[in-house]
Amino acid sequence: MKLNGIRVLDLTSFIPGPYLTMAMADHGAEVIKIEAPGGDHTRHIGLSDGPDTVYFRNFNRGKKSVVLDLKAPADLAAFLALADSADVVVESNRPGVATRLGIDYATLSARNPRLIYCAISAYGQDGPRATRVAHDLALEALTGVLGANCDTTGQPVMPALPLADYLAALNALSGVLMALYARTQTGRGDRIDIAMHESLLAATANVMGPTMAEGRQPVIAHERTTGGAAFYRWYACTDGRLALAGQEPKFIAALLGELNRSDMAPLCAEPGPHQQPVIDMLTAFFAGQTLAQAGALLDRLDLCWGRVNTYPQALADEQIVARGFVLTDDLGRQHLGPPIRFLDQPARPSLAAPALGADQHLIE
Repeated sequence: MKLNGIRVLDLTSFIPGPYLTMAMADHGAEVIKIEAPGGDHTRHIGLSDGPDTVYFRNFNRGKKSVVLDLKAPADLAAFLALADSADVVVESNRPGVATRLGIDYATLSARNPRLIYCAISAYGQDGPRATRVAHDLALEALTGVLGANCDTTGQPVMPALPLADYLAALNALSGVLMALYARTQTGRGDRIDIAMHESLLAATANVMGPTMAEGRQPVIAHERTTGGAAFYRWYACTDGRLALAGQEPKFIAALLGELNRSDMAPLCAEPGPHQQPVIDMLTAFFAGQTLAQAGALLDRLDLCWGRVNTYPQALADEQIVARGFVLTDDLGRQHLGPPIRFLDQPARPSLAAPALGADQHLIE
């Protein structure tokens, strides 16, 4: 596997750090999870379907577990010895905490110059908010994402996914892999500073036109991907919902032509309230169709669309099943597979999550 021989020390909990390090474990890295006495918070959050909570195992499969109290001198010494042999350390403390504990980049890199040290935090390692605590929802609010994710009355809707967490994880993974590559040329590691705040704000690039060009807040209901386009929204059928998701002229022409409403195509050239007659016409059309009928038509026309699924329906989707993305372990539990697929050296994820302290021998 691509990351065989890479040792990672994971000092993190919840989503950003564990998602990053699990991706590395799936592709061969040895990931040692450093847990405080009592264990990772997510060992105790949510439903269990075996020896672990689903939350914990979904982010920590394939890792090893060592319990250390880093405020205790003997445990700190054990961690420093592990770090001497590590390629990567990932931590998600508030800035300043690692320095107080004696596990900061300056301390560890002085002992191990090849070390790559990834610090994930809410706001980054400096700036006026650096030491403020935050979780995803606060960052979605600050970046404008929550305020742009509104219902028809203009009220923000609670997000279904912690986007700042996942985007920070993916940026951190990219940074770690870049640093590993650079180390093959320089022989030295580096410190990576990942802010969840910036990771999420960077992902707004496609909706920043009105703000960057004209200095204004977009009219959310009128924009191309947030409600102002007839061919980028969901519609109700008699037995469920579907989403149209393709605004290219060829898609618009195909469906409107099929419905004998090619005259409406000019309305779809740009997003905005002028598209309402098209929305109304498509709403009425789909309201008289079953999902099967509508799907057959949209497939025949080669349009971009998808059924609005529940999570159980999403796991049972024929495409997911055909590609074997949902994995099943020896206990019959389901796991989401690695989304990074290589032709050579593919991932071979271990589906077992570690018992707390199961690998304590690594510090003996």
